[in-house]
This record gives sequence, C-alpha cells and structure tokens, in this order.
Amino acid sequence: MADAADEARGQSRVAASADVDPRATVGPGTRIWHLAQVREDAVVGSDCTIGRGAYVGPGVRLGDNVKLQNYALIYEPARLGDGAFVGPAAVLTNDEYPRAVTPEGRLKGGDDWTAVGVQVGEGAAIGARAVCVAPVRVGRWALVAAGAVVTRDVPDFALVVGVPARRVGWVGRAGEPLTAKGEGVFVCPRTGVEYLETDSLLSER
Repeated sequence: MADAADEARGQSRVAASADVDPRATVGPGTRIWHLAQVREDAVVGSDCTIGRGAYVGPGVRLGDNVKLQNYALIYEPARLGDGAFVGPAAVLTNDEYPRAVTPEGRLKGGDDWTAVGVQVGEGAAIGARAVCVAPVRVGRWALVAAGAVVTRDVPDFALVVGVPARRVGWVGRAGEPLTAKGEGVFVCPRTGVEYLETDSLLSER
C-alpha cells in the first residue's frame, strides 16, 4: 500500500487486500480500498475512490473523480463519466438475456454471449442498491434513487425513482430537487442556478 508521502505526491493508494490486475490502469490520487477488484484492461481515472468490495469489470472505463461506494458492481463494458457516483451495493449489469447455459444445456463461455454496457454521464449519481439494466444511459447530473431499477434511458438532470424507474422531477448539479418558477424555468434552491425545460428535456440556462 502506498504511504502518506506517496498519496501527497498524487500517487494511487491500493489496499493490500485489493485485487488490481497489472493490466489495469489506475490514475494518480485514486484510492482502492479493501477487497475491491479491478479487472484486466479496466481504466480508472485520477482521484477516484473504489470502496470496499467494489468490482470493476474488464475494460470498464471510469473518468476522473468517480466514487464507487462499498460493494458496487460495475460490469463490462460500462462507461462512467467524470464525477459519477455509484452508491453501496448498486449494480450496473451487462447481459440482456442472462442464462448460465446454452439452449443445448452446455455451460456458457465468453463466446456464447455479447456484453452490453451501461453509460453514466458526468456528475450523475446512482443510489444505494439501485440496478441499471444494460443497455441504458444515465444522463449528465441525473439522480437515480436508492433501490430503483433503471430499464430505459434517463435524461440529463432527471430524478428517477421506483421499479421500473420513472422520472418524478429534476435535479441540479447540487443534487437537490429543483423548484419550478413557471414557463418551464426551474431553479436550484441551494445554488440559485436556473434551468430550462424544453420538450421534456432540461438544460442549464
């Protein structure tokens, strides 16, 4: 494990009990905690946090400042943008038609199925124990509530809840629900930043 001096110099810090494949790439300042696994050809950006028991599959791409909480499972070929957050025990799947065996009863191998990935946009957050069923895209700065099951794409800044997940409002970059001002304008109660809804999509003004 890197010591405090290494961390101060921006080097990554990997717990002794973590399993990081030598073919993975880990950016400076990233912390990988106990029992986490980062598989071959995964790319983890700088200043990320990979929590205890989290899993990052082969070839997964994480941007900078990504946070995976304890036991989050990120299956290949997922792509997470800068600043994305995945809560405890959340799952990003990769198999549209899961089966352990072929129709003939033979145990499936890597050539018997095609992995499909979940995409998570910049700044988006996936709540604890939520499941994103591939292939879906969670838009920039969106918020998926704890326990939700995402089966279709989530727009930028959307707040989605439930099983299956449905949009119930909008959130800003601060993560708090936005307040309607009228005429399609919404405002963040924390920052005062305004957003505009057009054709069921939200953008910053």
